[in-house]
Amino acid sequence: MKTRGWMALWLCFVVVACCSCASEEASSQARREGVYTRYNLHYIVEHGFVKGSFANWTDWPGHAFLPYNSKVRAETWINRIRFETDAGLAIMFEINPGRMGMSPSQYVDLITSPTPVAYDDLSDVDRQGIEAGKALVGMSKEGVKIALGYPARHRTPSLEDNRWTYWRGRHDIYVVEFDADGKVARIAQ
Repeated sequence: MKTRGWMALWLCFVVVACCSCASEEASSQARREGVYTRYNLHYIVEHGFVKGSFANWTDWPGHAFLPYNSKVRAETWINRIRFETDAGLAIMFEINPGRMGMSPSQYVDLITSPTPVAYDDLSDVDRQGIEAGKALVGMSKEGVKIALGYPARHRTPSLEDNRWTYWRGRHDIYVVEFDADGKVARIAQ
């Protein structure tokens, strides 16, 4: 009986050691150092916390955004992503993998780049909207994506669609409508 007790204790030790190694490996795989944002990252400051969302809260009280091409570190968990700048701004993103149709790591790959991005072929109205973090009539789809962020897939399943849904806050949505040439024709409140 004494031998069984020692064997059970030894087995527990091995299991715990293996699990901690596996979680350490998973944690290091979920961290990306020195990546650049492809799009503006919108966030809010609420009760002292800096929060973002895959649904891109783009015009809520306390709203701000981190401009595209910002260098960040990204760390993912099951339903969270933490972006942090060298200046110390840390944005915690809410993630809903089921609605997103992708994991947090896949989302980070979608909205970041290992090198700075160049958007040299954008129009003046695209540049104005990107700088303001807003959709403006006449902007291209690419310009809107950079200005507002990648639209949430559960409401905008395809970028080929001419209606992209964004959020002002948790429950208040608006739709950016594009014409046949892929330019913003209307922003439906």
